[in-house]
Amino acid sequence: MKVLFVEDSARLQISVGRALRKAGYIVDVSGDGEDGLWRAETVDYDAIVLDIQLPKLDGLSLLQKLRQQGRDTHVLLLTARDTVEDRVRGLQRGADDYLIKPFALEELLARVEALCRRAYARKQPRLVVGDLEIDTVAKEVFRAGHPVKLMPREYLLLEYLVHRSGAVVSRSEIEAHIYSDEADLMSNVVESAISSLRKKISAHNPVPLIHTRHGLGYLLKAEPE
Repeated sequence: MKVLFVEDSARLQISVGRALRKAGYIVDVSGDGEDGLWRAETVDYDAIVLDIQLPKLDGLSLLQKLRQQGRDTHVLLLTARDTVEDRVRGLQRGADDYLIKPFALEELLARVEALCRRAYARKQPRLVVGDLEIDTVAKEVFRAGHPVKLMPREYLLLEYLVHRSGAVVSRSEIEAHIYSDEADLMSNVVESAISSLRKKISAHNPVPLIHTRHGLGYLLKAEPE
């Protein structure tokens, strides 16, 4: 999952960015509203964590512009003011959730996880496709009841494909959600990751789950081709 964190505090940029990455997210960080708006307009994020008090463009104005453009990315607002008026105003502008500063990192991670599940119309932390199961909280994968050991990037790829199960996912969509802006993407990085993932999830059941749609992308489904 890919998250945009818009916050002008360098301390929070470091601590929250580190916590999100440790939890398995690909994170882009922005320090002002104008840059945050540009990123949100350019990249299809799974969730945005957005501070209200920002230089150049405040968080509520940024959020309003996104909603006026028809962008429905789930947004968690961060605010230092715990008043009903502030919360109502944020929700009226299109926020999906809010968190009062100071906050516990564990609560922020839980709220981001909930927003990402909501983005794919899923309420449960356990994802199931056929005999494949993913615990998105523990970051554990099972196939036919057996644990599957994956590298962090392989886990992110599989979780994204499972969220999109039944739909063809293009190479560019995978790159946007699984790799950071700073990543030096080789021409075959997605193909290599798919190949490795296929081998690992087939160890306990050879029936393929990931199917290639040449010229289009990849499709994850339980039914054999």
